[in-house]
Amino acid sequence: MTTQRTSRRRIAASAVAVAALLSTAACGGGSGSDSEGKAPGYNAANGKLANASDKKGGTLKFIGTQDADSWDTTRGYYGFAWDFMRYYSRTLITSKPAPGKESSELVPDLAKSKAKISDDGKTYEYELRDGITWEDGKPVTSKDIKYGIERQWAQDVLSGGPIYIKDTLDPDGKYKGPYKDEGGFDAIETPTDKKIVFKLPKRNGDFEQMLAMPSASPVRKDKDTKSKYGLKPFSNGPYKFESYTPNKKLTLVRNPEWKKSSDNIRKALPDKITVTLLTNADEMDKRLINGDYDLDINATGMEAAGRQTALKEHKGNIDNPSTGYIRYAVFPQTVKPFDNIHCRKAMIYGSDHKSIQNARGGPLAGGDIGTNMLPALVPGSDLKYDPYGIAKNEGKADIAKAKAELKKCGKPNGFKTTIAVRNNKQVEVASAEAMQASLKKIGITAEVDEYDGAQTTGIIGNPDVVKKKNYGIIIMGWGPDFPSGQGYGMPLWHSKYILDNGNNNYAMIDDPKIDKMFADAIAELDKDKAAEKYAAINAEVMKGAYYLPFTFEKNIIWRSSRLTNISTTDAFSGRYDYATLGVK
Repeated sequence: MTTQRTSRRRIAASAVAVAALLSTAACGGGSGSDSEGKAPGYNAANGKLANASDKKGGTLKFIGTQDADSWDTTRGYYGFAWDFMRYYSRTLITSKPAPGKESSELVPDLAKSKAKISDDGKTYEYELRDGITWEDGKPVTSKDIKYGIERQWAQDVLSGGPIYIKDTLDPDGKYKGPYKDEGGFDAIETPTDKKIVFKLPKRNGDFEQMLAMPSASPVRKDKDTKSKYGLKPFSNGPYKFESYTPNKKLTLVRNPEWKKSSDNIRKALPDKITVTLLTNADEMDKRLINGDYDLDINATGMEAAGRQTALKEHKGNIDNPSTGYIRYAVFPQTVKPFDNIHCRKAMIYGSDHKSIQNARGGPLAGGDIGTNMLPALVPGSDLKYDPYGIAKNEGKADIAKAKAELKKCGKPNGFKTTIAVRNNKQVEVASAEAMQASLKKIGITAEVDEYDGAQTTGIIGNPDVVKKKNYGIIIMGWGPDFPSGQGYGMPLWHSKYILDNGNNNYAMIDDPKIDKMFADAIAELDKDKAAEKYAAINAEVMKGAYYLPFTFEKNIIWRSSRLTNISTTDAFSGRYDYATLGVK
């Protein structure tokens, strides 16, 4: 599969045009659909609720260019998939269904209340609500929740998802998982079908954040199809899978066994929910603007042509949220010459950061130029921390410093490498091309390889494939799994997270000093002191020159005029809260 390429000249021009259009929109100018009474207005759902309604019925229509890495709650790691999973899966606690910052608050879901925590901070106890059921009418029990969590240990079968709970409860990896040890994990107790107790070996202030993740969802043992579970998960939420063809179509229908009285989170307004998947992002934007679909499930932002049309003619259908994500390039140390820190530094100094920002849509459509790897949603973040002087140089490449670093790494005339980029997002391809052009000026020839974006886990997530394909530069993005340095940085920077498949530590950072810094930060119960420790970890990562941050991301996202109960949320990185949506 391929996507239509956009020239760098056109991208730069579109960034300027978007800035002007956004300025006009902010002032109320232009003739958009809001002036016709069809949409609530520009940024009307950005951190606030628009089109409040309890009306049921209709079909909610998502469209996208990227399928989930997996719809299995244990394996999925894409943020949009976590948002969508609340339709068919529940957890003991979850994010509050509220706009903006308020959504970061944790509230009970399957549980009657938040945890009863022991004085030593090592025991968490929950009692389940009444009336919680599976799609066949059988009750959800504490044993189902335990089994669903235990699946995190089956990494040889169910790779790809977050493993925070696994590493917190079983740091030495003694339990072998439910497929090899049917006796179960003794640190999770289920004294009754309505009670579940977690025994932590060490205190961890983020444990309830981990339990709010989809990977802590219940799975019923007799319905577990192991590696095939993501093709048709068994529902305990208001909707269930009717049909699914990977990379093409997903349809959810109402789960008649779900009881609204047992669920304070989900409105369950539409009768049906569909997801249509394409490979061409420009075509997706056209269909959104045409009214064929309601919103982009991926929510990674409209492409250059689509966003210009939307801002000029339909500004009332547009929101421009910050996402909490960093878009970046990362340099795997297993691919030569990036085992040499000076070669990595040459990439940072030699890249034209302003050009890359423009390729991503400029400061409003793409975000501010990235200066370090800790985003604003994570305590300890300081966006002014700029160890390589990227912002001070207004984003321009520092050719002299780049060439000096090349000389230090023994490559004074440059070298050849490959940039790996997903093939189904023009903005990522454009970022790669902008980086490619600037690196050429310092003698580095970088070939752009557009791989199948639906196969991320097994391509850039497989260190052997990365090395074999000579992927010296990987373009990707990351946001916090939950709002702490642990929830953001562990999968990227901790040696335990180097995996054979489904790897996110693309830089292959295996540094005992960084691992020890994480241990100290996690053990710190004072939130302010913990934030300082995570800031220090970020500084150590930047010192290693493993990453080139592109932008602190902002997006221009579309919402159809018929959507109700729509708002962006911090909990889902600036995406809309899918579980609350309805249609007129």
